[in-house]
Amino acid sequence: MRSTRRTPRRTTLRTAAVVVGAAAVLAVPVGSAFADSSAGAAVAPGAPVVVRLADGAVAKVYKTGPNRFEADIFAESTKLDTLVSRGGGVAYGRSDGLRVVLQANGGVTSWMEGGEKSRPKPKPKAVAPAPVRVVMPDGRIAKLAADGAGAGAGAGGERAVISLPDGEVLGAIDLRHPSAVHDGWTYKLVRDGERVKFVVIDGRGGGSSWVYDFGSGKLVETYGVGAGAGARAGAGSGGLR
Repeated sequence: MRSTRRTPRRTTLRTAAVVVGAAAVLAVPVGSAFADSSAGAAVAPGAPVVVRLADGAVAKVYKTGPNRFEADIFAESTKLDTLVSRGGGVAYGRSDGLRVVLQANGGVTSWMEGGEKSRPKPKPKAVAPAPVRVVMPDGRIAKLAADGAGAGAGAGGERAVISLPDGEVLGAIDLRHPSAVHDGWTYKLVRDGERVKFVVIDGRGGGSSWVYDFGSGKLVETYGVGAGAGARAGAGSGGLR
């Protein structure tokens, strides 16, 4: 490619023509920050299509013949170089961290290497909400928690850990194994639309039930509460089955 005079702002672009098979490698650099792109199908013989490049320079893209495109690269009023794509080839230019690709269809892609934008930003870590503690009618304790990744997605993220008042863990349930029974009491996780509810049923006291919102631990529904609350849990209770 031809070169023009140097400017204080940038040296002349170094250019090269590459075959179509290499275009994907040149046009998609790993960890680089892209700026605009393509003139593509909008390029027609006659007036150029102007594309703003990653560092603020511009490319004026012309269609100069069948399967032939040229892109004049300008920094303000100074012409730095010309990229030429012919016969399905791709032209590639570089200067001071700026990378420019003229595609076989007249499209232009540019990016900067080594700048702040090219550094991948760490993704924020998902923080699971703190467990909600519920004192149940049978005297046992339920800790309602979600693991973050599966919470609210029907993937088993919601989990209830059942324990005695002294902290002894009896067992746990989740949406994949949503029900357990101990001493005639049933503990269940139930999906209600987009919400999950925690249900406690007194099987020994006539079927009274208490329904808690999973996220807040608040009692939201009761059924037949006056029919009997059942015996309170003692230290000798067995594990969930």
